[in-house]
Amino acid sequence: MMEHLVTGLTYPGENIKAAVCYLYGKLYSVPSAAERLCVHFTERLCDLFLATLKNAQARELQLNCIGLLRQLLKYDYCVSVIMSYSRKGVDSASPELFEGDHPLPLMLKKLLLSRDEILQIASAQCISAVLVHSPAKYASVFIHADIPEFLFECLFCMSEILIWSIYCCLLLLTEEQLFFSKCYTVYGIEPILRSLKEILLLNNTELQKQGLLLFTEILKRQPVEIKLFANNALFRDAINVLLEAVHSPVLEVAGEGMKAVAAILRRDHVNLPPIEYGELQKLVEGVLKRCSDLSLAPFNRRFMGQLRGRHQNKAISQQGQFLQSALESFRNACRLAVECQNDPVAQENAFTAPNSEKKDTLKSFSEFLMRMCDSLCIPIVMKYSERAVRPALMEIFISTLSILFSIMPHICKNFSIKLATCCFIRLNLELKAKFCTGQSNPALNQACSSFLHSMCLSLHSSLEKMADSSQEDQEISELLQKSLPQLNFSVLESLSLLSETTDSCSLDETLRNHQYSLLLLFYIAFSQEDRFVPEVELFSAIRSFLLSVQDQGDCPPPYVFKAVLYLLASSQDKNETLDLASLSAIRRILDVIADLSLVYVHHPLMLKFFLRYPELMKRFGHCILQLWFSCEDYSQIESEEAVISDPAVFLQSFHNLNSLLCMLKGNPSALLMLLDLICFSTSEVVHKVLITLKTFLKLNEDIHVCDLLRNQFLQILQKLLVENSSSTLPVNQNLLLSLNLLFLVQLRYIKERELDSTDFRLLHLVSNLCGKCSPADHEILQPSLNFLYWSLQQTTPSSQQRVVAMLFSNTALLELLEKVIHCTWIAASSSEPTFSSSGEALLCSAWLLTASLLTQQHAYSAERDLLLSQSVTGCLEVLLAYLQSKNQSIACHIASQPWNKFLLITLLDGGENSFLQPEILRLVAIFIRYQKTTFFFQTEISRILENAANSKLTDLSDVTVSTLRSFLLQVQSGTCQMDSSQTASVQILLESLPSTSQTHSTHQGMVCLGGVAVCLSHIRD
Repeated sequence: MMEHLVTGLTYPGENIKAAVCYLYGKLYSVPSAAERLCVHFTERLCDLFLATLKNAQARELQLNCIGLLRQLLKYDYCVSVIMSYSRKGVDSASPELFEGDHPLPLMLKKLLLSRDEILQIASAQCISAVLVHSPAKYASVFIHADIPEFLFECLFCMSEILIWSIYCCLLLLTEEQLFFSKCYTVYGIEPILRSLKEILLLNNTELQKQGLLLFTEILKRQPVEIKLFANNALFRDAINVLLEAVHSPVLEVAGEGMKAVAAILRRDHVNLPPIEYGELQKLVEGVLKRCSDLSLAPFNRRFMGQLRGRHQNKAISQQGQFLQSALESFRNACRLAVECQNDPVAQENAFTAPNSEKKDTLKSFSEFLMRMCDSLCIPIVMKYSERAVRPALMEIFISTLSILFSIMPHICKNFSIKLATCCFIRLNLELKAKFCTGQSNPALNQACSSFLHSMCLSLHSSLEKMADSSQEDQEISELLQKSLPQLNFSVLESLSLLSETTDSCSLDETLRNHQYSLLLLFYIAFSQEDRFVPEVELFSAIRSFLLSVQDQGDCPPPYVFKAVLYLLASSQDKNETLDLASLSAIRRILDVIADLSLVYVHHPLMLKFFLRYPELMKRFGHCILQLWFSCEDYSQIESEEAVISDPAVFLQSFHNLNSLLCMLKGNPSALLMLLDLICFSTSEVVHKVLITLKTFLKLNEDIHVCDLLRNQFLQILQKLLVENSSSTLPVNQNLLLSLNLLFLVQLRYIKERELDSTDFRLLHLVSNLCGKCSPADHEILQPSLNFLYWSLQQTTPSSQQRVVAMLFSNTALLELLEKVIHCTWIAASSSEPTFSSSGEALLCSAWLLTASLLTQQHAYSAERDLLLSQSVTGCLEVLLAYLQSKNQSIACHIASQPWNKFLLITLLDGGENSFLQPEILRLVAIFIRYQKTTFFFQTEISRILENAANSKLTDLSDVTVSTLRSFLLQVQSGTCQMDSSQTASVQILLESLPSTSQTHSTHQGMVCLGGVAVCLSHIRD
């Protein structure tokens, strides 16, 4: 029967041939029958059938032939036999030989050229049916027959089925490199874009997906050396089509569009002069905004049924896949920006007008990518991660962030800080611990490790350093590269590792490297306020680490020990005091490192840590304070415009200063160290220390602190005056601050106080300094005159006499006061303003000091002899006090010399009650204080007691009463040999002495108005 049937194809009538083809089609539609007809097809049917197909004219015959062909192409052996005819021409490299055989490609091309849509569809489907069996074997046959060209031409139609069929054919052809090398994609890209634009307006989701899939494959496989887009207009069309696809309401279609976007963001696709950076921005922004439109609201699994839960999980998975494709697009855009950095042509738009603003540049594109990452990419990913964490998605996300470190190196620091403050160190460590243990997810592990490496290096290099650290950065880089891929531990596991000790030499280096890397990671995180490690456990782990290091005699590199110190300082407030063993380990390591700047971190907690422990403060306190002030910016504190110009920097400076002031309160040792810095540090550091002390005194009224500071100021002033021993005395800010600080110290004494030797030596220095100045030296004279004025007004009557004597004996000072006061008459006779506010303040201070001197001179009859007596007594007292501090025996020897009695006789004026003169009482009291025996002055003591007993005590002056009381107390507590009557007389006199009159007291209180020290009595006057 089959023999008779096949002969029907030899009949001239096409109706018979059509019927025969129909019957064969039915037979070959049955797989079992087709198998039995294999030999028949090869030996009898194939040649006749191809000839019939080639010569068919009637539509019915053409359709039936195509129907049979489609059935035959289901079977490999049939395809092999049919295509063997077609390959003859290809194998001989002579396409013309197609004409002599019955090549299928030419027949199908003929059908594509027909205007019959059904035949065109059938032809395309047959091509696909052949290629499905083996694109590598058969695609070249169709390509040599120029089938792709005609397929592209057929895309200019409205038939969805035909377009679908063509898409399928072209998709299979993309697997053959010849398809690209013969430039068919360049020829066909415009028809593809046009068809995509049209089908995206339809509701055929599958067709849209297939078209976008074809476009994606072309974009991926296109050879680099062959440009796909011939001009910018075509590239812009592609961008618009992709934007339409990405914004499709159907998530699957939009997902295919995302993949195409990722594929087009390739250097060779966009490298058209000029590069369309604006179009790329539009595309990337559209992709990320489409992701932000996804419904990612959190949900509660407990309140949904099982079926609904499965649907919800499927939706989350689809959204994750969609987001992953979007992130792939964004990552490719970032890679593109990095690649363009090395191409001068790609830096900016060469066609931009010379004087116009250049917006379409690589720089603007890079800035755009950074903004998109900050405003869209990171928030979208973090929001999705609240519902599900996909390792593949996170790998793309983290690797994208790593690429961004290279896009704009100059803002890398700020980018790193922002990521660190948003807990990205914690995020990456958690991802590694959860998904990367063992050999799991190596790509994610590598991405997280690379990101941590880049961010840690960026943050470490951005931290303040005292010296060049390029070598240190290189060491850190090598350490992290070696250790990070292996650090896939949870927080508790990491702390356990940090506490671990091993005796195995082979494992020791690996363990130490892991510990060092963990310490660096924790340090960087804590420095950016990401305290994801429990501080109590961390403190304990670091203590164990220190003890391990101490036991094994190790010395961590400075950058590691810097992390140790910072972490201890940051966690100290929530932990107990470190034990001596830990402190000993710290001291040993710091002694080995030697240069403290290598481990210093400029933070209040670090300073507080060193000042907390006497063991550390005594050894390293001076150096730490020196480093602190070297790093501080006091220009912000001193400037009145600082708050407006840079409020963030001002607040930081103010916070640091306030923290330091809190540490100084109640820490006398730290205050003494600051005073040491004034004597031995650089001018810049001294200036900052003086400002700190000045602020501290304004806020702190502790008299003990003032005593502490006052005792050191003599050395400080001497040092500064030696450094500024010029005849013209140029304005030195440190000297000015010291003088102001000295006055602030004195101003804190609100109670009457006897001046001691230190006070008089300071008074001597300041008065001599004033004598060297001119009236124009306002800044030096103002605090100096305030100090002299205070010394007159805020002390006891006996000290006042000595102050008056000292100041009246300073001729240069008196001449200066005369010159300053003389300026008052110059200002009064001038119609124009003569003085600034500082000049007016100096005039006020000069008048107040002069008035006080004249008042005291009148009150205490300060004549020449009296001044001499006061000067002699004062000089002797200062001399003996100095000798007493150096050698008590010498002081006693000087006080016991016979000529002292001659001095006493010389000062006596022979008048009534001359032994009750204040100077005589003070002189005898001095001898009693410093002599081992009072044998030489026993007669004078008796005379004084006798005169006092015979005098009317209420008639004595306040100065005499005050001095007599001091004398009697000295006699009572000294080494005087007195009989019982004298002892009783001393006690009676002490009890009988009247209190000094308050109305005549010189201690009236002191205020500072506009920089001028004013006694309250002068304000009332």
